[in-house]
Amino acid sequence: MEASPLEPLAAAVLHVPAPERALVVGCDDGGAALFLAREFPSARIRGVDRSAERVREAQAKVGLDPEGRLAFKQAGRRSLPYPDEFFDLIAQTGGRLLPAETARVLRPGGFFIHALLQPPRFAGGPRRHLLEWRLAQHYFEPRQADRAGDGNFFVARLDRTR
Repeated sequence: MEASPLEPLAAAVLHVPAPERALVVGCDDGGAALFLAREFPSARIRGVDRSAERVREAQAKVGLDPEGRLAFKQAGRRSLPYPDEFFDLIAQTGGRLLPAETARVLRPGGFFIHALLQPPRFAGGPRRHLLEWRLAQHYFEPRQADRAGDGNFFVARLDRTR
């Protein structure tokens, strides 16, 4: 069975409040966005992926969604197609982190989850410290990091008051 970043994501959401609007960056086939939609039934969930094929796969999984709670767009993580301070929660399940763009679309006090498949040593090792440093440059404060399943998760909160 192939390892999935959903295990670290599932562990991470235990450390964040329910959002009104959430974004999955690098949504792949939509699995993480569908998970967040089940976990937060009143939230509007959006997903972006640079691959048009993956966006089509994600849209096909949604089925009938009369309330428009789930939607997917083709976009890269360098230029997210959303206004400033639009989301309460942003989740990324792999790929290169771009903290400036993440901070732009996340409202102050919002949460960021980085759920990834990395060796267990990530949770307390140099990669985690590098991630914390990169996020701190954009006013993110670390909240929780740990191993989960075959991966790790990192949760941070955007605090522009520091």
